[in-house]
Amino acid sequence: MFHYISGALTLLTPTFAVLDAGGIGFKLTISANTYGAISPAAREASTVKLYTHMAVREDAMELFGFADEQELETFRLLINDVSGVGPKGAISILSSFTPEKFAIAVCSEDKKTIARASGIGPKTAARIILELRDKMAAGVTLPSTFDAFTAVMPTAADKGGNAHLAEAQEALLVLGYSRTEVARALAGMDTASMDTEGIIRAALKKLM
Repeated sequence: MFHYISGALTLLTPTFAVLDAGGIGFKLTISANTYGAISPAAREASTVKLYTHMAVREDAMELFGFADEQELETFRLLINDVSGVGPKGAISILSSFTPEKFAIAVCSEDKKTIARASGIGPKTAARIILELRDKMAAGVTLPSTFDAFTAVMPTAADKGGNAHLAEAQEALLVLGYSRTEVARALAGMDTASMDTEGIIRAALKKLM
């Protein structure tokens, strides 16, 4: 019904925001990511823009707000394509991970990491991986992130340990981690015996 709502931010809590648009106060349930994205500067601005999804049940209607379309698409992918995950579970996941880090956890089949989200147990995490892995790996969502990520994944040719380490470092930097974070994640890791994908998987487990 609404693609986005733009208005004055009249109330902000860690779980919902209220935007005054045209004299109507719209209450939108938000994730921790969106809460963090609405910075003090944005709160002082004349308008705040949130992309929306409306969930309709027999007994209620609820608006969900997202700071960007990437988070909105990840939310919709979860509630539409994963059986057993509703809006509450999707918001819990997006309060625990950015869309990019969630996608990496899915594609690396990191069930333990996904299960850390409140209300998401191991069985649900396994179902999420099963139902979303191929779509996310194919870049159905988050295309810019995955294009950059897959561009530095290993090829069929063996390039040697040092090349694998360099490729893994580059991939982690592309994903938004700082050089300091990458260095700490790789410290003490026996990268000489690992391929690029193995190094990335191990580093992401430490980083996440």
